[in-house]
This record gives sequence, structure tokens and C-alpha cells, in this order.
Amino acid sequence: MKLLHIGKAGNIERFAAADSFLFELERVEAPIGLSVQEYLTAAGDAQFIVADAIGEVPGALIERMPNLRLIHSEGVAYNRIDLEMARKRRVYVCNSKGMNSAAVAEQTVLLMLGMLRDLVGGDRAVRAGAQIRVKEGYMQRGDLRELADCSAGLVGFGDIARKVAALLKAFGVRKIYCTDLFPLSPTQQAQFGVTFCSLETLLAESDLVSLHVPVSPDTEKMAGKAFFAKMKDGAMLINTARGELVDDEALIEALASGKLSKAALDTLDFEPVLPDHPLLRAPKDVSDKLLFSPHIAGITASSFRRSYEMIAEDLRDAAEGRRPKRVVNPW
Repeated sequence: MKLLHIGKAGNIERFAAADSFLFELERVEAPIGLSVQEYLTAAGDAQFIVADAIGEVPGALIERMPNLRLIHSEGVAYNRIDLEMARKRRVYVCNSKGMNSAAVAEQTVLLMLGMLRDLVGGDRAVRAGAQIRVKEGYMQRGDLRELADCSAGLVGFGDIARKVAALLKAFGVRKIYCTDLFPLSPTQQAQFGVTFCSLETLLAESDLVSLHVPVSPDTEKMAGKAFFAKMKDGAMLINTARGELVDDEALIEALASGKLSKAALDTLDFEPVLPDHPLLRAPKDVSDKLLFSPHIAGITASSFRRSYEMIAEDLRDAAEGRRPKRVVNPW
């Protein structure tokens, strides 16, 4: 049986266990961004595709692979896989749900702390020999805050957000609000230490608003003008989910006006990020309020090892005629 891997060559060798089912398959490596015909020429007869979470698997490719049984995202996201064509062809689409939840949760809290403690500004001050001056400025203004001084709002309450809530609870965050498509019972709210509420209430009450929803027609650019207008004055935005959730121009406007005090983003729309990206060209008064990390929240070595365990399990199930455990396009 054959596997077409669309992504970074060597990932399987680096992260799959030595006895993984993946090593029992004939494997063809192909980078992201090839044409449909190039993928077909390389491995058009493959039974399986494993694709980087930002790699596209278009319907035209799925339609023309007669032996295809399963497409598996290397990560959690699967919005670049044509689910309708896969369903039409009765091809399973799976993702590695939960593989990076601990890692992304850690990065989320790191970005919160980075903003609250002005991590980048402090580093620059010490390097410039201005440590005492900057330290005294913080003391005079009283603008360094602890997580326990804040209320937090988690937009979406899946695997990652639940781990974020646990970390925030350990830090003594004043109150944790959450919203989700599926309401939490009072018992669940008590279990996770959160208050389930409407999005409007969450935005109005939270000092820190963190995005944890997938990209869909309903959520794309959800963090836009109307969203920011409902946020608490001086609140901070954190996005460790997907860049497409944020309207960049609206964010620039909210930061420039002071409606938001800061934003920390692990992922931006239009990746790979180039120097002409709107957020990188923002004026200095906005740029100084932005904290970036290079979309690394979910790519710890442990996350990838967990992902490849899930992938191997799902591919083996499909190869042996069983329904995989992590299907996202039921039929």
C-alpha cells in the first residue's frame, strides 16, 4: 500500500515510532504547493494522503486518485482539504485532534504573560543599557500586571481551551469566561473553573480574550470591527488558533485608537508571512503593541510524536477495513 506525504520531507522519520505502521507503507514525499498533476504523477495510485495542516488537498486531486481511502491532516486543522469531494468519494478525512493541545495552551499563556510583563520591551531596555530607567518607569506607571489581576475569555472551549483554563486557574486568574457552540452544564463549568456565557458578555468582561475556534465561513475574520467594539476598553487579544480568524485592518484600527492595548499573535493570515504583511507595516504606535511568535504553538517534538501515533493508528484501521477513530467528514 502507498502513502503520499504532502509536507516536510523527513517528518515521518523524525517523529514516528520505530515500529510505526507508516514504515510498512511505500512512501512518496512531495512538498506543499505542487500542482494536482504533479501529485498524481508522483503517487496517483496511493491509498493514503498525509498532509501538512497548511497543505491543500483539492477536490481535483481526490477525484482522480482511484485507490484513495483516507486523507489525514498532520495537525488539527483540516480546512484546506476538500471535505465534500472526500465525502462524495467516500474517502475518510481525519485530523490529529488533541495532539498539540498542551503545547498550544502553554504558548497561549506565554503570550499573555509576554504582554502583561512587556517581555520584548524589557529585553530591549536591558540590551540598550536602560534597565534602571525602564524599571523605574514601570514602577511609576504601575502598568505591569499579574495574570491574577485579570479576567480571561476563551472563545471556543475545545481541547486546547480546556487546558488553557486549567493553567489560568493555577495562576489564580480572577474569572475565566468561555463560549462555545455546545453549552457547558453547571457541573462542567465547576469542573473546569469557568463561567459559560454569551460572546457579548465574554468580550465585555474579559481583560484577555483568546481565540480557540476553527476556521469556517462563520468564524473567518470574526475578530473584526464589531468584535473589537464589544471588547472591554484596554483589553488584549491572543490568537494561537488560525490567522484567518482576525481582520488585520480592524485590529490595526483597534490598537491605534487604544480600544485594545495589545495583541499577541502566533499565527497570521496569508502565511508564509512576508515583509509587506499589513501588521508588519503598521505604524510604530501600533507595532509596539504587537507581540508575535512564528506559528510555533503546536509544533513541539512531543506534539508531532503524538500526531504520528494517531496517524499510524487511523491508517492501520483503514487499511484493515475498520473505521478510523478520528474521522471529521462522517458519511
